[in-house]
Amino acid sequence: QVHLVESGGGLVQAGGSLRLSCAASGRTFSRNWMGWLRQSPGKEREFVAAINLSGSMTYYSASVKGRFTISRDNVKNTVYLQMNSLKPEDTAVYFCASALYRDLKGDSATWGQGTQVTVSS
Repeated sequence: QVHLVESGGGLVQAGGSLRLSCAASGRTFSRNWMGWLRQSPGKEREFVAAINLSGSMTYYSASVKGRFTISRDNVKNTVYLQMNSLKPEDTAVYFCASALYRDLKGDSATWGQGTQVTVSS
């Protein structure tokens, strides 16, 4: 089983930056994709960003593209989400995800416990 542990969340002023980290352990060799989802109260879990095994392919939701950057360090088995120009709308619990496929909400996906990101006005 793949275990994912997020860190780096917190409270930040609008326009500021945060970097989230996700450390993966366990059976990771078959997991081609990793990324991030987020969820606000009363809303469905939303795709944020995804990255393939080599880091050669990245995808972002339209709402974060140009502001967020996903990357990974396979030596450390860690994926990162650099979040710049944060907006109050970015406030959510951010979940790290690992999956066989790009769909991080699919049946193959494993999620972490989440880390809270709060962006003040």
